[in-house]
Amino acid sequence: MAHPEATPTAAADAPATKKYSGALRIWHWGNAAVIAGLLSTILFLKVIINMRGLLPKVQERLHEQGVEASKEQLRGIGGLVSHRIWDWHIYLGVTLAVLLGWRLVAELAAPTLQRFAHRLRRSKEHQQDAPAESFRLRHSVLVKYSYLLFYLMLTVMVVTGLILVYADDVEALHKIEHTVKEIHNVNMYLIIAFIVAHLGGVVWAELNKDKNITSDMIHGGEIRK
Repeated sequence: MAHPEATPTAAADAPATKKYSGALRIWHWGNAAVIAGLLSTILFLKVIINMRGLLPKVQERLHEQGVEASKEQLRGIGGLVSHRIWDWHIYLGVTLAVLLGWRLVAELAAPTLQRFAHRLRRSKEHQQDAPAESFRLRHSVLVKYSYLLFYLMLTVMVVTGLILVYADDVEALHKIEHTVKEIHNVNMYLIIAFIVAHLGGVVWAELNKDKNITSDMIHGGEIRK
């Protein structure tokens, strides 16, 4: 009995590899949640519960209710709240460090087609092979290089954050605490700028040719071997 010949349709239905591994997708959304949490703690400390601005108002409200409290007492209460929020900032920072390690392991353990280095190399090759679409492909390469910059910023954020956590316990770290804190703060603004640019880029891509970017990062997307 003759076997049916393979058809183009059968070839098209060949198993596909996910563009993004499950480990990478977990890292992406987990990293986004942790960074959002870290920025939220800063927002609470610097804006929402800024005790310098709140002290007079709290004192006035307590006075209206017949409760007298000195500024020193209120500062003590505010300090407790601030310390609690800083504790959460530290916990989230340690989680960010763990996630950064996760990202490195995920990259090393992923199949070749799912590795960031492979996607970057393929983008550069496509740029050379299709000069008619050079602008779009060049943009794709630049976007991937921006991810490398983001990984560098995450590394700086994690390293400086850990130094600040242990600065009071290690004399050598205490000597560089001020400089490290400045680097940590500037790096935070750079990360915020990247996030804004990244979100804007995703929206722009979804509205133009590169659709389903968000869906691919949720479901994995598909690539042919």
